[in-house]
Amino acid sequence: MPSFEEARATILNQVPLMGIERASILDAGGRVLAEDIMAPWDMPRWTNSAMDGYAVCAADCQQPTTLPVSGFIPAGGSLGSPIQPGTAVKIMTGAPVPAGADAIVPVEDTEEADDGVHFPKPIKFGAHIRHKGEDVQTGECVVPAGAILRPAEIGMLASYGKIFVSVFRPTRVAVLATGDELVEPGEPLGEDRIINSNTLALATALREIGAEPTILGIARDNREATREKMLEGLKADALITSAGVSTGDRDFVRTVLDELGAETLFHRVGIKPGRPTTFARLGKTPIFCLPGNPVSTMVTFEELVRPALLKMMGHSRVIKP
Repeated sequence: MPSFEEARATILNQVPLMGIERASILDAGGRVLAEDIMAPWDMPRWTNSAMDGYAVCAADCQQPTTLPVSGFIPAGGSLGSPIQPGTAVKIMTGAPVPAGADAIVPVEDTEEADDGVHFPKPIKFGAHIRHKGEDVQTGECVVPAGAILRPAEIGMLASYGKIFVSVFRPTRVAVLATGDELVEPGEPLGEDRIINSNTLALATALREIGAEPTILGIARDNREATREKMLEGLKADALITSAGVSTGDRDFVRTVLDELGAETLFHRVGIKPGRPTTFARLGKTPIFCLPGNPVSTMVTFEELVRPALLKMMGHSRVIKP
């Protein structure tokens, strides 16, 4: 019987990597990027103002002074003519800095004057100017392969006009519960029946990590029903079963695995709760057979199944710290 650590290592060594597909960045959030994204241009693309205010030559404003306003450059406006020494150009945040200007004075640091704008304090050379390429230069990797596409990464991709990117495909996971005693939520509950909570809990946990669950319902405690449902589940990228994995007279999951020719890597684990956990593989399809107790089901999912599915979807950090 493998230890918990040995069982997890076995699983991680056996699961396949999902294929790669092109996806819209609108749909790619939370998925793993499968390509390096290189900057096609500098960021910022042009030298621009970091503040609403006035573009000036710093040498003109080392003492309190009033300068005439010779122009206005809005955000999205064209560059216009170079600044003339002894003048100021009104400018908005993000607007291109006119040639010859070497400082921006925020509007709150100025005073209106009849003949222009008054600068009461000395101005520092280079103040409030964002230079072309100071954040990112053309050809630099801005989002590396293997990155999880969170809001910051999606924003970066959008800022470079990347509408579609290559990402790892989400794992399609079939979820099956077994047991004569089970009824679905909302069905009549007899004295000897238990509500099937595991499939909904597992489906929610799967969606949380970006997998795509398919709930197969309940397989009753006979070999034919279990086999039929498991065959249906094996059309997915991975199959999770709960209950029916021990050695009782009406536990058929392991029997069906053998009949289907699956390779069982282990059928017990040195962990409590979760000792009867079984891991098998049919071709490249991993099969996770979990105990039926809801606590055992979720503990073994979190500790053994979740890391495996994350690895399948291209994640590099799959084990919680």
